[in-house]
Amino acid sequence: MNTSADKSPVEQLLTPVQYLKGVGPQRAELLERLGLRRAVDLLFFFPRGYQDMSELREVQQLEENVPVSVCGVVEEIDERNTGPGRSMLGVLIRQETQFLRSLWFNQPHMRQKFTVGQRVLLSGKPRLNGLRWEMTHPRVEVLAAGEDPPSGRILPTYALTEGLTQPAMRRIVGGIAELYSDFVEEVFPASFLAEKNLLPIGEALRQIHAPVGNNQLELARRRFIYQELFFMQLALRMRRHKLQLEQRSSSLPATAKIDARIRRLFPFELTGDQQQAIAEISRDMQCEHPMNRLLQGDVGSGKTVVAEYAMLLAVAHQHQAALMAPTELLARQHVRTLSRDLRESRVRIALLTGSLSAAERRTTLEQIAAGEIDLIIGTHAIVQADVQFQRLGLVIIDEQHRFGVNQRAALRQAGLDPHYLVMTATPIPRTISMTLFGDLDVSTLKQTPPGRQAVHTYLGEEGQRAKWWEFFRKKLREGRQGYVIAPLVDDSADLEVQSVESAYENLANGELEAFRLGVLHGRQSTEEKEAIMLAFNSGEIQVLVATSVVEVGIDVPNATLMTIEGGQRFGLAQLHQLRGRVSRGSHPGYVCVYATANSDEAQQRLQAFVRTTDGFELAESDFQMRGPGDLFSLKQHGLPPFRIADLTRDSEVLDEARTDARQMLDASPNLEAEELQLLKQRVLLRYGGAMELGDVG
Repeated sequence: MNTSADKSPVEQLLTPVQYLKGVGPQRAELLERLGLRRAVDLLFFFPRGYQDMSELREVQQLEENVPVSVCGVVEEIDERNTGPGRSMLGVLIRQETQFLRSLWFNQPHMRQKFTVGQRVLLSGKPRLNGLRWEMTHPRVEVLAAGEDPPSGRILPTYALTEGLTQPAMRRIVGGIAELYSDFVEEVFPASFLAEKNLLPIGEALRQIHAPVGNNQLELARRRFIYQELFFMQLALRMRRHKLQLEQRSSSLPATAKIDARIRRLFPFELTGDQQQAIAEISRDMQCEHPMNRLLQGDVGSGKTVVAEYAMLLAVAHQHQAALMAPTELLARQHVRTLSRDLRESRVRIALLTGSLSAAERRTTLEQIAAGEIDLIIGTHAIVQADVQFQRLGLVIIDEQHRFGVNQRAALRQAGLDPHYLVMTATPIPRTISMTLFGDLDVSTLKQTPPGRQAVHTYLGEEGQRAKWWEFFRKKLREGRQGYVIAPLVDDSADLEVQSVESAYENLANGELEAFRLGVLHGRQSTEEKEAIMLAFNSGEIQVLVATSVVEVGIDVPNATLMTIEGGQRFGLAQLHQLRGRVSRGSHPGYVCVYATANSDEAQQRLQAFVRTTDGFELAESDFQMRGPGDLFSLKQHGLPPFRIADLTRDSEVLDEARTDARQMLDASPNLEAEELQLLKQRVLLRYGGAMELGDVG
């Protein structure tokens, strides 16, 4: 390794890992597997956890549920199968004449870590089972022959690859942190560090890899968690500022006359939330820079009415409006709903999807270009190059589509951008909204329109199936309709769940043989799906056996019954969306979910689903249970993953970072202040591509 003074700090940080102390060519290949190629990569390769060796204890000193570390020799290994796909591994650790039993459930890979006679270090919370101490799922470190446990220190635990041990990784990263941390340039002004009580970058890097105590470790972790969330919030605010500076749109004010004309088309009373959302959207649309607003609402909260108001506001000013749906099924549902609601108006509506014939598409495109169509409803076909609008004023993007620069450019005409409204029927946890949708203003609908009936939800028991189907048939004979939901299109030998086709066959020849059934799933052609939905809408089909293809946008007021099979296969938000298909009219709804809750997480999810019909409460529960990774992938939205921040755990830091980012940009728009130039450079380096900020300032 060459750390001579003739190398600049940047050159030092870019030193290839094979030239670093304790690495060499062979270990460099192993580090490459972890994406670690340069000294700086190792500096920012944060530990995934820590072992507090200041809590190293003898077995006779253990206390229940108090985190400790215990060093001992593997005395006995006991591996058992406890059922289909389930296992238990027990490892007995001897410490002189005392014993500790460690247990792992359904983690068969742990067996290869242990051999009788080896010395190991276990860290976890012990509990007394009879006369023997046990630890469930403790952290394990195998000690080399003659190696003493490192007592009195807090040890970092790193992600590893085969061929690398924790002690070796600690030595490598610890050495790099000691020698290279001060080469990293501080991005925050000294006054900002003092105000926010943040460790300087060099000290934070040393303490996160080799903490001298728990207090210093927490300060180091907070520095990097805050920095990561602050960078994202700055990038979101910069993107918002950039769009407002660069883009111009038509001013479409909601005058008293226009407002009265639109409201006459709604023969019902709007909820307070709908009124508020309409007011917010109207304020945005009268501005001469594009509206960028997210409209989120619980199932049945009336988002379509708010979207209709916005579209009609554009039409009132002789502009066109386009609504883009994620699937053709949903696009066609929107066309039916709008055609019904606007039948007394002169508004002209057209469907634009990929399944139109060449002649139909040509005619529709000509009418759009000539301004003969007011509302264009479709899929991604709306943003194809051959679609030319005469005067586009509003784009509504249904179900979380994100529009980038190229898509926006395709819809820009005469130097003007349309206004943008993003709609979602999936309530978004607050911290997710502040990150993935932080560049949008948010309107929220929680109230349900008057007349909507309650939905009763039950967790079905296998022994009570006959009673449920008896109730289901009774309601069908009263004139109601229903759904039966299955998670798969085809049967699977590996999964103990019923497919749509099997469910249809069994019901048509069994419990529901006296009723008219139809099947709907994603593999059918557009024509098949449309015909089935029309038949279900008209009542010709009494029971629709379907996959989750019906979870969004299907609106059949007479459908008040739903049976969900294989409920453990669905996420909580998905279950709630499925439930939203029933009780959309004047009759109460009934949902029964059958499931094999083969994990604590699945059982917890199903109990939450049955307990409440509040989508916002369920979204937060799902977020707490599963974390952001399963709900909304940052990668899916083109954003770099977090290295250390956790949106579930760090919501308070996120709030702080958001407030601070807003204040910093208010004081120095576009971060033009001299002392913020390095900070701006780093934010653009991390988020410039993903958020299309490359040309900012």
